[in-house]
Amino acid sequence: MYYAIVIALMFVFPLSSVAFGLWDTGASISAALVAKWFVFWSVGWRLSLAGARQILQPAYTAKTILGLKSDDSLLLVRELGFANLALGITGVASLYVPSWQMAVALTGGIFYGLAGVNHLLQQHRGRLENVAMLSDLFIAVVLLGAFAGAEL
Repeated sequence: MYYAIVIALMFVFPLSSVAFGLWDTGASISAALVAKWFVFWSVGWRLSLAGARQILQPAYTAKTILGLKSDDSLLLVRELGFANLALGITGVASLYVPSWQMAVALTGGIFYGLAGVNHLLQQHRGRLENVAMLSDLFIAVVLLGAFAGAEL
Protein backbone atom coordinates (compact mmCIF):
# COMPACT_ATOMS: atom_id res chain seq x y z
CA MET A 1 0.00 0.00 0.00
CA TYR A 2 2.90 2.35 0.84
CA TYR A 3 4.29 2.08 -2.70
CA ALA A 4 0.91 2.78 -4.32
CA ILE A 5 0.35 5.87 -2.17
CA VAL A 6 3.82 7.25 -2.87
CA ILE A 7 3.56 6.61 -6.62
CA ALA A 8 0.06 8.11 -6.82
CA LEU A 9 0.72 11.23 -4.73
CA MET A 10 4.24 11.95 -5.92
CA PHE A 11 3.92 11.13 -9.61
CA VAL A 12 0.56 9.99 -11.04
CA PHE A 13 -1.86 12.53 -9.52
CA PRO A 14 0.30 15.65 -9.93
CA LEU A 15 1.42 14.75 -13.47
CA SER A 16 -2.17 13.90 -14.46
CA SER A 17 -3.38 17.20 -13.00
CA VAL A 18 -0.72 19.15 -14.91
CA ALA A 19 -1.64 17.31 -18.13
CA PHE A 20 -5.34 17.99 -17.57
CA GLY A 21 -4.58 21.66 -16.86
CA LEU A 22 -2.68 21.92 -20.14
CA TRP A 23 -5.46 20.18 -22.07
CA ASP A 24 -8.25 22.13 -20.38
CA THR A 25 -6.76 25.60 -20.84
CA GLY A 26 -4.69 25.06 -23.97
CA ALA A 27 -1.91 26.97 -22.23
CA SER A 28 1.72 25.94 -22.31
CA ILE A 29 3.44 24.42 -19.33
CA SER A 30 4.56 26.88 -16.67
CA ALA A 31 6.27 26.87 -13.30
CA ALA A 32 3.03 28.08 -11.73
CA LEU A 33 1.02 25.15 -13.14
CA VAL A 34 3.64 22.61 -12.03
CA ALA A 35 3.86 24.20 -8.57
CA LYS A 36 0.08 24.30 -8.19
CA TRP A 37 -0.40 20.57 -8.65
CA PHE A 38 2.81 19.25 -7.09
CA VAL A 39 2.21 21.44 -4.03
CA PHE A 40 -1.39 20.21 -3.76
CA TRP A 41 -0.67 16.49 -4.20
CA SER A 42 2.96 15.93 -3.17
CA VAL A 43 3.16 18.42 -0.33
CA GLY A 44 -0.50 18.73 0.60
CA TRP A 45 -1.93 15.24 0.50
CA ARG A 46 1.30 13.25 0.82
CA LEU A 47 2.45 15.08 3.95
CA SER A 48 -1.06 15.27 5.42
CA LEU A 49 -1.45 11.49 5.15
CA ALA A 50 2.10 10.83 6.37
CA GLY A 51 1.62 13.24 9.27
CA ALA A 52 -1.68 11.69 10.31
CA ARG A 53 -0.14 8.23 10.27
CA GLN A 54 2.93 9.40 12.21
CA ILE A 55 0.68 10.97 14.84
CA LEU A 56 -1.65 7.97 15.14
CA GLN A 57 0.84 5.15 14.44
CA PRO A 58 4.38 6.44 15.01
CA ALA A 59 5.75 2.90 15.17
CA TYR A 60 5.08 2.37 11.45
CA THR A 61 7.46 5.17 10.42
CA ALA A 62 9.97 4.41 13.16
CA LYS A 63 10.16 0.65 12.78
CA THR A 64 8.94 -0.21 9.29
CA ILE A 65 10.37 2.66 7.24
CA LEU A 66 13.37 3.81 9.29
CA GLY A 67 14.23 0.48 10.90
CA LEU A 68 14.41 1.90 14.44
CA LYS A 69 13.88 -0.76 17.10
CA SER A 70 13.43 1.28 20.26
CA ASP A 71 10.15 2.82 21.35
CA ASP A 72 12.19 5.85 22.47
CA SER A 73 11.88 7.21 18.91
CA LEU A 74 8.06 7.27 18.92
CA LEU A 75 7.81 10.68 20.58
CA LEU A 76 10.06 12.23 17.91
CA VAL A 77 8.19 10.51 15.08
CA ARG A 78 4.91 11.87 16.46
CA GLU A 79 6.46 15.39 16.55
CA LEU A 80 7.53 14.91 12.92
CA GLY A 81 3.92 13.97 12.22
CA PHE A 82 2.73 17.31 13.60
CA ALA A 83 5.14 19.16 11.29
CA ASN A 84 4.16 17.02 8.29
CA LEU A 85 0.46 17.53 8.97
CA ALA A 86 0.88 21.30 9.32
CA LEU A 87 2.83 21.60 6.06
CA GLY A 88 0.42 19.19 4.37
CA ILE A 89 -2.67 21.16 5.35
CA THR A 90 -1.00 24.31 4.02
CA GLY A 91 -0.30 22.53 0.73
CA VAL A 92 -3.93 21.41 0.37
CA ALA A 93 -5.19 24.89 1.29
CA SER A 94 -2.92 26.46 -1.34
CA LEU A 95 -5.31 25.23 -4.03
CA TYR A 96 -7.86 27.63 -2.54
CA VAL A 97 -5.33 30.36 -1.67
CA PRO A 98 -3.13 30.46 -4.80
CA SER A 99 -0.90 33.18 -3.38
CA TRP A 100 0.53 30.52 -1.03
CA GLN A 101 1.61 28.12 -3.78
CA MET A 102 5.14 29.38 -4.38
CA ALA A 103 5.86 29.77 -0.67
CA VAL A 104 4.72 26.19 -0.08
CA ALA A 105 6.73 25.04 -3.13
CA LEU A 106 9.86 26.57 -1.61
CA THR A 107 9.16 25.23 1.89
CA GLY A 108 8.19 21.79 0.61
CA GLY A 109 11.20 21.70 -1.72
CA ILE A 110 13.57 22.48 1.11
CA PHE A 111 11.87 19.93 3.38
CA TYR A 112 11.92 17.15 0.80
CA GLY A 113 15.48 17.98 -0.26
CA LEU A 114 16.80 17.81 3.30
CA ALA A 115 14.80 14.66 4.05
CA GLY A 116 16.07 13.02 0.86
CA VAL A 117 19.69 13.85 1.66
CA ASN A 118 19.19 12.57 5.20
CA HIS A 119 17.92 9.25 3.82
CA LEU A 120 20.84 9.18 1.36
CA LEU A 121 23.34 9.48 4.21
CA GLN A 122 21.93 6.42 6.01
CA GLN A 123 24.20 3.48 5.20
CA HIS A 124 21.70 0.77 6.09
CA ARG A 125 18.61 1.87 4.18
CA GLY A 126 15.87 -0.64 3.57
CA ARG A 127 13.68 -0.81 0.46
CA LEU A 128 10.99 1.47 1.93
CA GLU A 129 13.55 4.08 2.96
CA ASN A 130 15.04 3.94 -0.55
CA VAL A 131 11.59 4.67 -1.98
CA ALA A 132 11.21 7.58 0.46
CA MET A 133 14.67 8.87 -0.48
CA LEU A 134 14.11 8.73 -4.24
CA SER A 135 10.64 10.26 -4.11
CA ASP A 136 11.83 12.98 -1.69
CA LEU A 137 14.73 13.96 -3.96
CA PHE A 138 12.55 13.92 -7.09
CA ILE A 139 9.89 16.14 -5.53
CA ALA A 140 12.55 18.49 -4.13
CA VAL A 141 13.92 19.03 -7.65
CA VAL A 142 10.43 19.58 -9.09
CA LEU A 143 9.32 22.00 -6.36
CA LEU A 144 12.57 23.99 -6.21
CA GLY A 145 12.70 24.06 -10.00
CA ALA A 146 9.13 25.41 -10.16
CA PHE A 147 9.98 28.01 -7.53
CA ALA A 148 13.14 29.06 -9.36
CA GLY A 149 11.27 29.29 -12.68
CA ALA A 150 8.33 31.25 -11.31
CA GLU A 151 7.67 34.87 -11.96
CA LEU A 152 7.49 36.24 -8.44
